[in-house]
This record gives sequence, C-alpha cells and structure tokens, in this order.
Amino acid sequence: MEASVKRKKFSISSLTYKQQKILISITFLFVPVLLLILFTYVPSIFMFGYSFTDWDGISPTKNFIGLSNYKLIFSSPDYFRPFIVSLYYIIAAFIQIALAVCISYLISFRCRFANLFKGVYFFPSLINSVAISFIFIFFFQPGSTLDTILKLLGLGRYIHFWLQDPHLINVSLAFVSVWRYIGYDIVMFSAAMQSIPTDIIEAAEVDGANRFQQFIHIIIPGISTILKLLVFLSITGSLAAFEIPYIMTGGGNGSMTFVIQTVNFAFQNYRVGLASALAVILLIISILVFAIQRVALQSRGA
Repeated sequence: MEASVKRKKFSISSLTYKQQKILISITFLFVPVLLLILFTYVPSIFMFGYSFTDWDGISPTKNFIGLSNYKLIFSSPDYFRPFIVSLYYIIAAFIQIALAVCISYLISFRCRFANLFKGVYFFPSLINSVAISFIFIFFFQPGSTLDTILKLLGLGRYIHFWLQDPHLINVSLAFVSVWRYIGYDIVMFSAAMQSIPTDIIEAAEVDGANRFQQFIHIIIPGISTILKLLVFLSITGSLAAFEIPYIMTGGGNGSMTFVIQTVNFAFQNYRVGLASALAVILLIISILVFAIQRVALQSRGA
C-alpha cells in the first residue's frame, strides 16, 4: 500500500444505523449513570460498611463491631415503633391512589377544561416540601385558617390542636402528604387512561356497558402497570416519610417516623454506625415489599 494513502478518519456517518443508536444511547446515558453510581450506589456501599462499625461521624477511626448494631436493633422493639406511624401514611397513600384514579377518570373523558384541572391538581407537586410544610404549619395553628373555616361552617366544636394532639397529629400530617402528592398520581393515571384506545370504550358503550362497568373492566386493567408502580412507590414512600413530619413537628408528639429516628441517631446522637444499620434495614424492608407485591400480583395473574 502506498505511503500517500491516508488513514480514514472516524465519523458517525460511517457507522451502521444500529451502531449509531448504540453510540447515542451510551453517550446520553453516561452522565446520568455516572451520577447515579457516585451519589447512590457508592454511598450505599459505604453505608453498609458503616453499619458494622461504631463510627460517630466525626472521629477518623471506625472500630469494627460486627453485627452488634443489628443485634441491638432487633433486641429492642422501640427501634421499630416508628413503623406504627408509617401506617398512617400507608393508609393515606391508598386513599390518595383511590382518589387519584377516580379524579383522573372524571377529567380524562369528555371533560371540559381537562388540562386546566390537571394543572391545578399537579401544581402542589411543583412546590418545595419545605414551603408546603410552612404553609400547613400556619394552616393548622390554633385560631388560624382551618379553625376559622370550621367556625364559619358552624363546626367550631370540632376544633382541636391539630399538631399537638397525639391522636390527630399523624392524621394531619398524612393529609398534608396526600395534598402534596395526589396531583402527581392524577397526571400519571390520566396519561395512562389517554393511552387506552377509544374504540374499545365506544364498543363497550354500544354493548350497553355503563360508566362503572367501563371503569372496572376497561380502565382499571388498562392502567394496571402504572397502578402497580404507584402502589409500590406510595408504600415505600410512606415507610420513608421524612420532610413533612420533620419540618412541621420535628418528630415530636408521637409523629416520629423511621427516617427521622435514623437521622436523629446519626446527627444528634452521633451514632452513624447504628443509623447506617437502621437505613440498611429500611432498604431491606423496601425490597421485601417490592418482592411481596410482585409475587402477589403474579399469583393473581396481574
């Protein structure tokens, strides 16, 4: 071969269509995957390692203590008591999903200003959790917005100390959580419903199916994938509730969640090793919830 022959320069156009797709996919995925590894998986690995130490988060030395943190946690039921508080959020999550499905159905078919309603419902999801928490701290204050509304409606006898009463505080916080996240569920369910072919619904109407029968036999099966995803996210989110109760009450008056307890152990009691063990247990519980949900749905043929 003659020396004057130049080497061909690499160019994307010289690749096949399949090779171009692979290269573009890798290029776009590289940065997100790198960030995911650096800020999620690597810290999780370190957290798992810390759970076997007595590290206080400050000292440069980390003494290996084996399973002592896990033995301490499982030897006392007090560490799992915050999961009772999580039940309020789990119940609220199912109410939230049920309301979101119904509202999505009402605004997705033959509804004027459907996009306006979706925007109004979705708007709270755009607000920062800190801002929402401060809004509802004022909303629930004695003599403030909620109490004023109840008085105007002639329901003054139902006024309580919403964020001080241990019997009502978690109900109040769960209500805030529903208000915060229901708009996201509505938008997701609405998008799933819009993907259902209209000819199936029209055929059902011709066959005499009413709206309720269409909802049960067409809409629910049609959104089953999104429904399963949001149920899982709602349950795991309920177990890991943190921002709203932490900002509004600091975990006081019986509103302590598992994550608030973990954060307190790490940054107030300086027991990062024990807090890491608690975080690992929460991660395992979330994985078990996903596995149980998947097995249960598969057994029902979902």
